[in-house]
Amino acid sequence: MAGLFPLSEIMVRNGGCMQDYKREFIEFMVESDVLKFGDFTLKSGRKSPFFMNAGAYVTGDQLHRLGLYYARAIHDNFGLDFDVVFGPAYKGIPLSVITTMALHELYGKEARYCSNRKEAKDHGDAGILLGSSLEDGDRVVMVEDVTTSGKSIEETFPLIKAQADVEVVGLMVSLNRQEVGKGGEKCALDEVSDLYGMPTAAIVTMAEVTEHLHNRECLGRVVIDDTMKAAIDAYYEQYGAK
Repeated sequence: MAGLFPLSEIMVRNGGCMQDYKREFIEFMVESDVLKFGDFTLKSGRKSPFFMNAGAYVTGDQLHRLGLYYARAIHDNFGLDFDVVFGPAYKGIPLSVITTMALHELYGKEARYCSNRKEAKDHGDAGILLGSSLEDGDRVVMVEDVTTSGKSIEETFPLIKAQADVEVVGLMVSLNRQEVGKGGEKCALDEVSDLYGMPTAAIVTMAEVTEHLHNRECLGRVVIDDTMKAAIDAYYEQYGAK
């Protein structure tokens, strides 16, 4: 298990070596029991050979490492010219916190974290937001675990824009499932990008996951053998984005 400082030092030392970094993250998802392979029924009703549950990141070490991966991906895709990391409720709340901490650890970047409540609070720390307020001129990066339909962004993007005159400079998710979204052609991340006019990115794509894990041992076993690879390919024949 990685200690606090060795992992971040390795990530900085690797510089722009995204391929190594992505391989590490793919194996980290499997080791954390976040990414599973088998036979699953998704909320959409689709039968999927894989399933991701970001709620399985529960230990201090896992959350620390996850924050570092998000921070690195944000740096490499969007740069560091922003003020706020925003995570939509509920899973986005801890993501925004750990990412803000990791940005400071890796790059000395002082960003503020912000999330929303499902319902506005009318007493004490009143309002719809948790953490920092949003101010005119703020540049905001949004973080989510995975975007399947874009529903959470559909709810929170207008909310953010209603708080102040801010610019959303990007959306970062951990895994791009690369499945068709509501429109039936593009993946949800691309649909979000087109709809809201902002860049979107993922730490890894499902294609990269499959490429790296196919017939490779992880935790002493092969999680994507030829049979599972065929099931994944069949799934994307039906639901893959163009």
